[in-house]
Amino acid sequence: MSENVVRLFKDQPTTTSNDAASAPAALAAVPAASVIPLWVRSARAIQTAATHEHTRAAGRVAVRHTMYAVGGTRIVARRTWEGRTASRYERMQRAAEAAGNLELAGEWEERGQRFRTERHRRRMDLLTAPVDAARGVLVGTGMGIGSLVALGVVLAIATKDVGDVVTPLMAVVNFISLLIIIVQAVWGPLITIGPFLALLGLWAVGRNQQAAPQWALPATVRNGEGEPITPSIVVKALRDLGVAPLRNAIKEMGDAGAAMLGPIRIAGCGVEVDVTLPSGVSTIEVQNRRRKLAENLARHEHEVFITIPVAARTVRLWIADSGALDEPIGPSPLTTDDTMTADYTKGRAPWGQDLRGDAAVISLYQRHLLITGLSNQGKTVALRSLALWLALDRSVQFLMGDLKGVGDWAMFDGLATTLIQGPTDEHVIQVTEMVEGAVQEMNRRIQAPPGTVFPALVVLVDEAQVAFMCPLKDADKRPYGGSKANSRYFMAVRKIHNQGRAVNVLMWQGTQDPTDQNLPKLVREGAHTRASLALGTESQARMALGDKAVDGGAAPNLLRPGLDQGTLVVASSGIDIPAGQASITVRTHYINDDDAEAITDRAKALRDGVTTLHVIESGEDRDPLADIAAVVGDAARVLTQDILKRLAALNEDAYGGWSFIDLKRVLDGTGAEPYKSDGRMVIGRDRLLRALANRPDDGSASASE
Repeated sequence: MSENVVRLFKDQPTTTSNDAASAPAALAAVPAASVIPLWVRSARAIQTAATHEHTRAAGRVAVRHTMYAVGGTRIVARRTWEGRTASRYERMQRAAEAAGNLELAGEWEERGQRFRTERHRRRMDLLTAPVDAARGVLVGTGMGIGSLVALGVVLAIATKDVGDVVTPLMAVVNFISLLIIIVQAVWGPLITIGPFLALLGLWAVGRNQQAAPQWALPATVRNGEGEPITPSIVVKALRDLGVAPLRNAIKEMGDAGAAMLGPIRIAGCGVEVDVTLPSGVSTIEVQNRRRKLAENLARHEHEVFITIPVAARTVRLWIADSGALDEPIGPSPLTTDDTMTADYTKGRAPWGQDLRGDAAVISLYQRHLLITGLSNQGKTVALRSLALWLALDRSVQFLMGDLKGVGDWAMFDGLATTLIQGPTDEHVIQVTEMVEGAVQEMNRRIQAPPGTVFPALVVLVDEAQVAFMCPLKDADKRPYGGSKANSRYFMAVRKIHNQGRAVNVLMWQGTQDPTDQNLPKLVREGAHTRASLALGTESQARMALGDKAVDGGAAPNLLRPGLDQGTLVVASSGIDIPAGQASITVRTHYINDDDAEAITDRAKALRDGVTTLHVIESGEDRDPLADIAAVVGDAARVLTQDILKRLAALNEDAYGGWSFIDLKRVLDGTGAEPYKSDGRMVIGRDRLLRALANRPDDGSASASE
């Protein structure tokens, strides 16, 4: 910019006295906009330089190394103070008293008293030390000179030279003179570099102890194994948790917080430690900071679990070895032991492993079951593995409804008494009728003579949320779905929950993404065993497991969708849960379809043969409209209920499971729809004949569609 101004003046003609007044005008002709950007660019350049990563890195380096020296000075001063006073003994005494160990506190008090006594004795000795030192110097000097003179006499006698008497003495004098010369030569540089050497030593102490702010420390590169968990790391992680009362309490403790920790125990693929929190710190404050605690421990959030044990004001930390939870567990015993059988009453199903690496086995005896979670997290496999084990007890009967219908339960064909597979509303109707049939069986068992023992009947519905959300209503306007008092599926499940356990009629359900609409409160609270895979929110976790389990530390909403597939948080009396905890985390075994097929083959071999009822199945193609006209016959009109009975008699396989909904579905749009006559639903013969005559040649529908 200055070059532009100079060039502007160079380009002007030589001024005279008359042109002198034109010079300021020429200078003013320089645009202001051409000068202002110079300052703007300068400010921006300064700002860029100040905020550049290199500048910030240099600043962090300067602060870090400065604080190393300051921190090292503080550490050395504290060590010196503790070495010369009884503060160390007092600190350990206070820590023992805080831990309630009065015997150890008395021992530290005795040690401190001995230290004070010895220190007093040393200080009293200092009073006579100068006299003793002077006496020692005089005696030593006299003896030394005498020895040197005696040595000189011996040397003079040997050399027959009287001058050698003082030779040893002069040698010592010359040596002392040489030492003085050396000290004079070294003293100046030593005085100059001595402070720098002392500062370097303090810096080394501070660097070794990382005595600098966390933000100024260099980024550490961790390997996949993570850092080992030690008491100091746990205490430091708790101190930096952001809970002011906890931080202040740790600072005031004589042992720097070590008294809070119980023994660190190896627990499976990690370690476990109980932490007794100081007064004024709530366990919920620690639970709510799980992520920060995990990061302070150099772990990911999913590698740290916080539970509440029996002891008051205590949290139990389970800290996984870094990356251990991402490793698969071993195969299920169901796939490795071909001789395994099940016992419904006394046995326990092998479900997987807990976080400690111990086998997680669960009792299914007289317990209703609910498993929920987000989609594609392993719900069906976890539920199926329990059914596969229970199928190895030949006395157990199954009624199964798979409202997904992709073949996940197809291997139970020939094993289950009923197997309905499909996602449509018609399948929901049939599943509802299946559950209602189980209610009838339950009532029959209840009315049996006291003491009658019945085999287990497991009513299993996978993807049960489809049933709860079904919008259809029956002929009496009763909804199949929903959670009202007249909702058929809901009420059937509730009846089994209320009374089924006593007569071994059990309800097992698998649902996904629970809400109050697709998993009503009364249904989820009726299950004795509640398990959840990864969920999205804490409110869903409370729906899945209940408030008690979540308040006790259960957190399926913190599991990682897609990464923690098959990992369940279980709340049940049928599985061993550590004392004081309300839930346990289980990593379930994965049993693929081929292995499941092999297990069901073994289960079928234990039975004499089971004929599975498929309400909807492929079979002979029929013309429903023509069959309806045939069963109506010559009557002008026939009640719909009578038509359903006649159709079932005509072909049980095709029409045995039909309801009014199926009948209405076939007749809708044909002009022969059911209508009311004298307050009852009927179908007219004339309308049916017109519908048959007017329909296209390719318009017939099969009953198997």
